[in-house]
Amino acid sequence: MNYPLLIFFGLAPSIVWLLFYLGKDSLPESNRDILKVFFFGMIMAVPACLIELGILREISLIPLDPFLIAILSFFVAVSSTEEIFKYLTVRMRVFLHHSFDEPVDAMIYMIVSALGFAAAENMLYLFSEQGVVDMFAASWVRFIGATFLHGLCSGTLGYFLALSFCCPEKRLKMVLTGFSTAILLHGLYDLFIMESEGIFQLAGPVVVLAVLAALVFSGFEKLKKLKSVCYLSKK
Repeated sequence: MNYPLLIFFGLAPSIVWLLFYLGKDSLPESNRDILKVFFFGMIMAVPACLIELGILREISLIPLDPFLIAILSFFVAVSSTEEIFKYLTVRMRVFLHHSFDEPVDAMIYMIVSALGFAAAENMLYLFSEQGVVDMFAASWVRFIGATFLHGLCSGTLGYFLALSFCCPEKRLKMVLTGFSTAILLHGLYDLFIMESEGIFQLAGPVVVLAVLAALVFSGFEKLKKLKSVCYLSKK
């Protein structure tokens, strides 16, 4: 195994998306804070993976129709676990931090956490690949697929978290809406990829990514219009 290539092709999709999203922040965060959240996101992928495997094992023992098992696997074991752990990264490392000073930061930090998480996931995925061509091809697929998905799901959750900080009376509703949306669309993406065939296997994920992209990029524009003073309410 060529470990330098593994690290390079594992990190590359996340780094490209990271540079893209950081350009959306009119008041950029410090490189130190960004790297801290990115690498902590990578670390959090390890316990998330172990918990996923444990839940998947338990689900496989339930005497249900295979399609229902697939639904439980993708929505409960995979998407729920991953979205929660990406959120915990930001919850533990960023919220109430002095640099968390504008609404759009909620989306930026959630996306950074997700891209770190995706980088670790990419390296685990590429571990079975051999040669530069195979790694490049797999890395490219991950760039336009899973890595993009992770960033968009967490960005969507980040948007609703920002709204929850600005509207304390609706905080629980906004947080639950954010988690539900991210988990639902993440699970649908995986379900289309793994369980559908023909045109649905391609069209389904594209539609999910398009919906998420619309939510995230419209979210950036809406949050830029909010005043940072609303963040006083999160305390």
